[in-house]
Amino acid sequence: MVCAAIAGIAAVLPLAAYAEGFDTEHIFGFMIGSDVGDAGEREFQSQTTGHFVKDGGRYRALNQEMEIELVPAPNFRVELGTSFSAFDISHVPGFDDRRQLSWQGVSADFRYRFLDRDVAPFGMTLALEMHADRVDETTAAAVRSYGTEFIVAFDREVIPNFVVAALNVSYEPEWTRMPSTGAAEQDATIGVAFGLMAKLRPNIQLGGEVRYFRKYEGIGLDEFSGQALFIGPTAYVQLSDRSRLTATWSVQAWGQRAGSNTVLDLVNFERHQARLVYGLNF
Repeated sequence: MVCAAIAGIAAVLPLAAYAEGFDTEHIFGFMIGSDVGDAGEREFQSQTTGHFVKDGGRYRALNQEMEIELVPAPNFRVELGTSFSAFDISHVPGFDDRRQLSWQGVSADFRYRFLDRDVAPFGMTLALEMHADRVDETTAAAVRSYGTEFIVAFDREVIPNFVVAALNVSYEPEWTRMPSTGAAEQDATIGVAFGLMAKLRPNIQLGGEVRYFRKYEGIGLDEFSGQALFIGPTAYVQLSDRSRLTATWSVQAWGQRAGSNTVLDLVNFERHQARLVYGLNF
């Protein structure tokens, strides 16, 4: 359906929409492209992510991350960030009621582009993101949590200068310890995501993302916990030569918790996810 809609738009758009190629570094919402920027670039980025609706009660979680992105060498990008979180949790099964604002933690993201789609059949980038948190990103409990996310990102222009497609494959292990009790646990999430973006105007792009995740207990994928499929639109606007804005929203269209016959997994995942990203070159 997405491909058919983009093809229909392509038939009626003016030629100006095809003017220039893609920079896929920031056009996707929850996904990433293979572009990493030009050597010497520096950017400030504000990323706001919301998670809404669990299995009963009221659940709202917001994460505000502020990041500095640097490209010290060709094909290599470094991102350093810190984040704050806000929670409004009431009568959610298995969760303590909480209403709080906290400093979440710190993160570092490293990306290296192995293939440039301008000279190769497709672009390919390996991303390694590490984070340390003092507040659990789901329950808002005080924790000592350390996680790593490995992503292999591929992209290719399926209609030159008009439509670009991206594929992400991810593995995210996480270690968590509860300071109050000393209890520790490990879990891991694997995922695959596919996205399409079309250039409606030289400074406006519109598309969508489909993401599938499986969560396990243990970093070695020891015991299956649940799975979920998210679908939603993404919009990208180049505000000026130096600033940009990306907005995306996803809904859990299907899911299943281990040992349950329900059509959604609202224990391991949320019903709705949204993200707003603002970036500024300096």
